[in-house]
Amino acid sequence: MLAGVEDIIAAVGPRLRHFRRQRNRTLEELSNETGISVSTLSRLESGQRKATLELLLLISRAHRIPLDVLIGTAPLQPVARDDRTVVPLTRQPGRLQPLKMIFDPDRCEPAPRTHPGHEWFCVLSGKGRLVLGEHDVVMKAGEVAEFDTRIPHWFGSTGEGPVEILSLFGKQGERLRIRAKTR
Repeated sequence: MLAGVEDIIAAVGPRLRHFRRQRNRTLEELSNETGISVSTLSRLESGQRKATLELLLLISRAHRIPLDVLIGTAPLQPVARDDRTVVPLTRQPGRLQPLKMIFDPDRCEPAPRTHPGHEWFCVLSGKGRLVLGEHDVVMKAGEVAEFDTRIPHWFGSTGEGPVEILSLFGKQGERLRIRAKTR
């Protein structure tokens, strides 16, 4: 087999589960929309059955995502949001999602929010402003923050210029674990 193809095929099941769960859909709902049996969908997601092109096309259409994105062969594309550009750093669905984010200096008014999860980020360049609960901190390149996202939080530019960060976001209870030892 071509190099990398086995990895793509092995990752299809977890990606199918990831996209279905991301859309808060049950196997039964997806089955009703695609005509694929619940047991077949379950076996596809668990990797017990290899997906055919026909099955993938039906699932891709139901999720309204291009086939190459569904199976993880699309190039990683930056996504422009309100005040930032988000660049995914992996195609792999999983517990921790690595992202590179570039915050626009023009939109720097805090709007704290909460959601389940845990976030770790490092300022790569520029100056950023972190509002976390009652704290309001200016962060420079090389500085790191880690926090529970159930605490009201906001991060963006100080307004002096763009700020670029590396972010790792995990579901509630997922945290980074440092395994290195110092001498």
